[in-house]
Amino acid sequence: MAYGRSDQGLTPGPPPRAPTAVKIVVAGGFGVGKTTLVGAVSEITPLTTEAVMTSASVGIDDLSKLPDKTTTTVAMDFGRITLDSDLMLYLFGTPGQDRFWFMWDDLCRGAIGAVVLVDTRRLDECFAAVDYFEQRELPFVVAINCFNGEVAHKPEDVREALVLPDDVPVILCDARVRDSAKVILIEVVQHALIRASGALRGPARAGGY
Repeated sequence: MAYGRSDQGLTPGPPPRAPTAVKIVVAGGFGVGKTTLVGAVSEITPLTTEAVMTSASVGIDDLSKLPDKTTTTVAMDFGRITLDSDLMLYLFGTPGQDRFWFMWDDLCRGAIGAVVLVDTRRLDECFAAVDYFEQRELPFVVAINCFNGEVAHKPEDVREALVLPDDVPVILCDARVRDSAKVILIEVVQHALIRASGALRGPARAGGY
């Protein structure tokens, strides 16, 4: 007499799908919280290239609103987060100072979208990042980092100041909080998908279908 359950007649389910890996860039000006955001949301110990700021940066890096900042990213930050069982995001944080911008092309190659992190106390420092992604037609969202939990300016005011089109998402965030950072990344993925679907429909409309 045989004991146990027979597997005869059972249809095996489909094998689990390998996760899709996509790349997202986190950009913005000097000291806006890029390293903090990547570190807050990454499920692995993030790779950072933080260097201690020295006297060589005096007169170059404006620390008037960042009195406690002692380090800066000189190459990139790297982290990873799994949003779903089949979607894995690789995060690349760019250096903020203009003397390191020569690295941006390599860091952005292959990315599906980007986050432009903004400190409204120094709004002018994010213009270069916005221009960069607009010129390359890379989908991006603007995330307003609420330092100390303070909302100094409404998203619609920031949109107007940056002259952003209506389809670019502008959202509030706290770069220190994992759930807040995760919302930003989901917004980037959704925005990139919408842009991609619109691009695919474009030729069909042009052809009269």
